[in-house]
Amino acid sequence: MKKTLLILLILLLGMLRPEPASALDMEALQTDLHGFLDARYGRRLQADPYERDTSLAETRLQLHLVHQGEAVTAEIRSDFLYDDVSGISSPDLEKGTGWIDLREAYLLFSPVPMADVKVGRQILTWGTGDLVFINDLFPKDWQAFFSGRDVDYLKAPSDAVLLSLFPGPVNIDVVYTPRFDADRFISGERLSYWNPLLDRRAGEDAIIDPVRPDDWFEDDEIALRLSKVLGGYELALYGYDGFWKSPNGFDADTLRAAFAKLRVYGASARGAFLGGIANAEAGYYDSREDHSGDDPYLPNSEFRLLFGYERELVRNLSLGLQYYLEVLQDYPAYRSNLPDGQPDRDEDRHVVTLRLTKLAMNQNLNLSLFLYVSPSDEDYYVRPTVSYKMTDAWLLTAGANLFGGEKDYTFFGQFKKDTNVYAGIRYSF
Repeated sequence: MKKTLLILLILLLGMLRPEPASALDMEALQTDLHGFLDARYGRRLQADPYERDTSLAETRLQLHLVHQGEAVTAEIRSDFLYDDVSGISSPDLEKGTGWIDLREAYLLFSPVPMADVKVGRQILTWGTGDLVFINDLFPKDWQAFFSGRDVDYLKAPSDAVLLSLFPGPVNIDVVYTPRFDADRFISGERLSYWNPLLDRRAGEDAIIDPVRPDDWFEDDEIALRLSKVLGGYELALYGYDGFWKSPNGFDADTLRAAFAKLRVYGASARGAFLGGIANAEAGYYDSREDHSGDDPYLPNSEFRLLFGYERELVRNLSLGLQYYLEVLQDYPAYRSNLPDGQPDRDEDRHVVTLRLTKLAMNQNLNLSLFLYVSPSDEDYYVRPTVSYKMTDAWLLTAGANLFGGEKDYTFFGQFKKDTNVYAGIRYSF
């Protein structure tokens, strides 16, 4: 499937070659530069033997340059960063570490009215979930999210080609990533985590260094979305062929974590319902290297389901609720082949989320509470934030990442020692 879609994508790009810009077009090009200077500091609320007490200490300058013309738009958005927590100075554009984090660098053109093409580093997203992702298989930065950086930094960049077609009956989006882009996952460099090999929590003493699929045009990814508005509802079908975005497999030869091959098939719907907005999304995660579910070093296939609802309760106060379900496939085979002493996961994982947002002081003050609770894992994650816009240029922010759970090996429970508070100030220009 992936190779066929790639050939079709190349043929379409060849057909949709943009016309050369005229001298008048070149004169019409405009350049816009803006950005911000952001400083943040955070600390853990309890001692963690594997990490520093300081959870966040950074200053970043973002420059956003847009060069726009009638035929082609060029855009570059990059952060220049001093990060006292990581102590890493050499840039790594895949991990987003070092003194520069290139967020976007792409060309965008519309060669014909029915098509848009975007080529280069870009932030991609789709699906219907609120901070819950099923068919959005584009990279996420979980270290940024759990550390107190702005929520925009949860979305990590992809080096890809996006082709959007609007032929009439449905909209078609195809994303081709010639080399696998992983999540910026929890590795122990900033946040401690549960290490199944050590059978305990770990951090800087056991940094995860996985075997990465990194061969161009061999270890590639392709994602497809077909979407349509029908009767006021946004409907979509999805497909993905690539790898699990975080290393949840294990290479027995190198004794290192690994990214297993993955295919995903999904669908979603979103629209007005009972005075608010409702959404539903589902996806089947086909773990291609372990269809029988009996390999203890590879993840089993999963079925994932999401229902959500949001509405404004009163003026400037909104509520959002979601129910998320993961169903592990081939559960008996998983249990019977689990290594001795390794904790097992439930066949069904349930998560409920709640978002409350209150705007005040002419909407310059934003109070937000986002809560994840898993009744099956018996753990939780609470994310309160407050921001105050003093002027058009100055913004104050504060918040917390509060984790808890009965067990050290569940998804949120493993981060108990990573609970932190933070504050920041931003000047935009």
